Amino acid sequence: MSLLRRRKPINESSDSKPLLEKEEEQHHQEDHDEDDNDDGNGKNKKTPSKIRKERGEKPPSPPPPPPQSKWSCLDTCCWFIGCICITWWLLLFLYNAMPASFPQYVTEAITGPLPDPPGVKLKKEGLEAKHPVVFVPGIVTGGLELWEGRECAEGLFRKRLWGGTFGEVYKRPLCWLEHMSLDNETGLDPCGIRVRPVSGLVAADYFAPGYFVWAVLIANLARIGYEEKNMYMAAYDWRLSFQNTEVRDQTLSRIKSNIELLVATNGGRKVVAIPHSMGVLYFLHFMKWVEAPAPMGGGGGPDWCSKHIKAVVNIGGPFLGVPKAIAGLFSAEAKDIAVARALAPGFLDNDIFQFQTLQHMMRMSRTWDSTMSMIPRGGDTIWGGLDWSPEEGYSCSKKREQKNDTQITDQAGAENAVCKARSVNYGRMISFGKDVAEAPSSEIERIDFRGAIKGHSAANTTCRDVWTEYHDMGFAGIKAVAEYKTYTAESIVDLLHFIAPKMMARGTAHFSYGIAENLDDPKYKHYKYWSNPLETTLPNAPDMEIFSLYGVGLPTERAYVYKLSPHAECSIPFKIDTSADDEDTCLRDGVYSVDGDETVPVLSAGFMCAKGWRGKTRFNPSGIRTYVREYNHSPPANLLEGRGTLSGAHVDIMGNFALIEDVIRIAAGASGEELGGDQVHSDIFNWSEKIKLQLDDDTPAHSSR
Repeated sequence: MSLLRRRKPINESSDSKPLLEKEEEQHHQEDHDEDDNDDGNGKNKKTPSKIRKERGEKPPSPPPPPPQSKWSCLDTCCWFIGCICITWWLLLFLYNAMPASFPQYVTEAITGPLPDPPGVKLKKEGLEAKHPVVFVPGIVTGGLELWEGRECAEGLFRKRLWGGTFGEVYKRPLCWLEHMSLDNETGLDPCGIRVRPVSGLVAADYFAPGYFVWAVLIANLARIGYEEKNMYMAAYDWRLSFQNTEVRDQTLSRIKSNIELLVATNGGRKVVAIPHSMGVLYFLHFMKWVEAPAPMGGGGGPDWCSKHIKAVVNIGGPFLGVPKAIAGLFSAEAKDIAVARALAPGFLDNDIFQFQTLQHMMRMSRTWDSTMSMIPRGGDTIWGGLDWSPEEGYSCSKKREQKNDTQITDQAGAENAVCKARSVNYGRMISFGKDVAEAPSSEIERIDFRGAIKGHSAANTTCRDVWTEYHDMGFAGIKAVAEYKTYTAESIVDLLHFIAPKMMARGTAHFSYGIAENLDDPKYKHYKYWSNPLETTLPNAPDMEIFSLYGVGLPTERAYVYKLSPHAECSIPFKIDTSADDEDTCLRDGVYSVDGDETVPVLSAGFMCAKGWRGKTRFNPSGIRTYVREYNHSPPANLLEGRGTLSGAHVDIMGNFALIEDVIRIAAGASGEELGGDQVHSDIFNWSEKIKLQLDDDTPAHSSR
């Protein structure tokens, strides 16, 4: 018989409810134990719980629950990083484990079957390797490695300072800047530093991992039988002036020897030279150097090029310079940097970890003499004056394309009148203010800066010694530059002499920017004229061919709207005015655009082959055949196509299938006529006709229309 017991009242709060339930369970268990402990005679055995209850003792309280650990921010970060690492390693494992054909399978499943690469296509046609090829890389695309450095560069012997992963830029930026800069007086190595070009095809096949330059072209040439015995990368230190590459490294002599070796070991077949970008100017300099007598030249004689070169296939060549070079030298920026400054005002000018980005970049790049090779050449005769330019009337607006034929016909007269009234003054390469860029020249009041007296130093002790030659101009000199209002190609050279006299003293010792009046003048035998196609002649090689291959259909920098910086004491005093926009005149973020490949305007890339060298001219006395081959830009249809196989962009065009096919056909023996002659999408021939340039010894040159 169960015992009846009185229970003490219990506070049934929410906090004690679990304890109450536990006690009831305990009592039920005790009753159950009493029944189980019955000895069979009607007597119950006393259990410990029964004894405690008879004595009036309370049952022991249950043990407290273990304390719960708190989740800290550090735990969250560790968990997040762990998830990222696990995901990364998993993806890396899957990437390495998947078949090599899987990415192509996915791409074809989405976009359809891909066309054969040019090398595969031409191999099926029976093309084989014939003429040895020489690649000449352009500015910044060739790798540079360290051979001797300061203490801060310990452990970097023969490691790439330029190209590759750029890891040292992030680890030790000021040390990297010091080693990438040249001596500001000599344009050569600073004391105790030796940075040299990487040799071999790997020097410029990839600029960075996954970012090809020459790799795609090399791979397609290999498909028809090319290999290193008939391919040569003419790597050079692209920071140096062209003649200084020979003075310091004997690079021009090495190119001459390697070309002679290629011809001798390939059955006497002449080479096909393929320069890209600034390499076009470098190879033009080489062709004059190799035939010039020693010690200034290579001593090859007047027929060396005729004996050794079958064709020169120029890709994206800035024959007449690029306006983009002016913006880089003037304010250490171009359109992309100007837009970045507009999106994040003051970010690039702030002192981040004691590293004022643009000032340091300007000081470094102004020691690279090669940048001055791309200052626009030909003055106002080529690029236009205050009131005219060859490209006047060009419209980048796509509104006409969106209209139907009826609307175009009905409104043609009105639109032509508007275009004529709003024509861009491309000849004004730099204008201080949008109103100055658009105003008639008769309404612009200008104060000549050339005789201005430079004031006291504009920098103070807070600038941390990252100033450039603007430091010596003072506020008076800076103001004088702005008050001149607008600059054409001719006054640009004087402007650069005014703002950067040390840089231009070196630059004008190695480069020239004019037009020769008499090419028989002995002064044009000096090397400073050899890379300017308007002040030198092509070799006496009538069997040689010259091609100009470049992209079109992309907005390309042509002129700029500038403003004075409000913080001129420590920052660069001039900036592109990104607030200046006008859809009707191709003005975006302070930059006037024209047709080109995003870097080189059509006028610079195409004029010499379209007119300056076309037929027998005083610049081409032997009548070397020239061809213009343009490639209209078409962006990739989706991300799986990468940088696209139809791109016309300055570097991406190196992966353009149509261009690669043309290059391979030329290397395999095809002539320009067999290739189809000229292939033109732009107005290069119309623009060239507007330029009144002396092409024979009897026709006078004009500096304006």
